[in-house]
Amino acid sequence: MMCYPPYNPAKFLQNGVAMTVYTAFWGKRYWESTVSQPEPPYHKTILMGGQGVPIFTWVAIPENAHSTIIATYGITGELDQEWSLRLLGRKAYSQGYAVVLFDWRAHGKTAELSPTLTSDGLYEGEDFVRLAAAAAAMGCPRKFWFMGFSLGGQLALWGIKTAAELTQGNENLGIEYSDIGGGAVICPSLDSLRSLTYLTKDRFGRLIEASIVRELKKLAWRIHDAHPGTIDPQAIERTNTIWDFDHELVIERLGFPSVEAYYKASSALQLLPELQKPTLIIYAADDPLFHPDIVPELKAACKQNSALDLLLTRYGGHVGYLSSKECQSQAQDPDPWWAWNRILQWLEHQNTAVV
Repeated sequence: MMCYPPYNPAKFLQNGVAMTVYTAFWGKRYWESTVSQPEPPYHKTILMGGQGVPIFTWVAIPENAHSTIIATYGITGELDQEWSLRLLGRKAYSQGYAVVLFDWRAHGKTAELSPTLTSDGLYEGEDFVRLAAAAAAMGCPRKFWFMGFSLGGQLALWGIKTAAELTQGNENLGIEYSDIGGGAVICPSLDSLRSLTYLTKDRFGRLIEASIVRELKKLAWRIHDAHPGTIDPQAIERTNTIWDFDHELVIERLGFPSVEAYYKASSALQLLPELQKPTLIIYAADDPLFHPDIVPELKAACKQNSALDLLLTRYGGHVGYLSSKECQSQAQDPDPWWAWNRILQWLEHQNTAVV
């Protein structure tokens, strides 16, 4: 395990809720002024994911690219508005990585292309692998690194697991298992069942959930309008919680008898012992969206699997990780985006270690 500079935020952000809320609002407004790298010249295209689902994708390949990052965002969003993902794209492209960013199932332009709903990793894992194969055919260099944050982190972990199964079968994907480098995730969702119960225990959590549900309903209406007859409008109307969304719209299509069974099946915590590729997990002990009981289990799983590097911090909130000026100076970072900087530092170490 590498030695990383410690993470410290400004005093007023040494609280998970404050960090989460502040970063979301501040980052959305100011992120472009914090980085010197320009937006990569993305080629916007449609690539084929698992089960023939078309995936809307941004691809940028710098001259003399050495490897490729494939990444997506959290529970709601779309590429144009996902500033944190675009920030990664700028930083990675400037360091010689080909970058593949995508709207995952039922999100953004992918929702307009297909009525296929989310599966929290069960099928999105295959999407990551298929996108890697399609990107290789476009000229993106191998090794492929799967990334995401929040629920997108869970999807990326499924991608790493699925790569072992898909590339070792008889199917000719156009890539081998050795072409998959591994992955890196920030504040991944690891146990939806426990965390959703935990999230709704207080007013802040209920406000966060209400905000997410508004976006999920917009997403469902978008699919309803783009693909008439595929979603029951009354089911959308009945959705008032994340649990409702999965109960009304998702589980029946996936063949699950209950939301509980679906969350247990898609949970990423159970995948950790199976991952065989180098994987970095950045996780904050004060993440207000996830049950704190997950932390010791995450530590134990990473201790038992040498492929996993866990960077567990005292502060950071949920996908916050804004660093103080002092922290930036200590880490020799060019900007306040501590988590992305650690991921790129870790990747550089992985790439040199392989050579």
